[in-house]
Amino acid sequence: MSPGIKPSLRILGFAGSLREKSYNRALLRAAKELAPEGMDIIIHDLSSIPLFNEDVEVKGDPEAVVVFKNAINQADALLIASPEYCFSLTGVLKNALDWASRPADASVLDGKPVAIMGASTGNFGSVRGQMILRQTLMYCNMFAVNDPQVLVGNAVKKFDATGRLTDEKTRKFVQQLLEELQKFTLRLQAEK
Repeated sequence: MSPGIKPSLRILGFAGSLREKSYNRALLRAAKELAPEGMDIIIHDLSSIPLFNEDVEVKGDPEAVVVFKNAINQADALLIASPEYCFSLTGVLKNALDWASRPADASVLDGKPVAIMGASTGNFGSVRGQMILRQTLMYCNMFAVNDPQVLVGNAVKKFDATGRLTDEKTRKFVQQLLEELQKFTLRLQAEK
């Protein structure tokens, strides 16, 4: 590889919301648009993943779980857009992470770099939900980007009617987060 040419990073992005017009899904689309050179963001829909059930797992992972785990395995890093429900992360997101964390001794999440961001209609922009999410990521032995924190409060004012992120300050924070994820992931890869 020539000096100065960055390898292409494959980032798997997913949102903890199933709502079609979700601000967090829109935030992922903005990230895809704002990704730095050398980064490809693939957005994965979590809607087909069933509720975690050990009785089902014993018989073999459902197809949607196999697809999700394979997508994580093929990704260099993850990008999670997390809304906040009841001061916590969503059941959708926790459920997907529960499936991906299994089996515990061979999880596809182990050692994976991850960046998180979140949007909400409230003033705090998913800060409490992201704090709880960080605990789950730590349990899964994932390496999270800590700064900048992308906390999109009052989301209704920051996206237009088509779901495009229009707030320039927020767009800059998303760009900075992606640049940090890129640097962090490349550094971790170089240490292997």
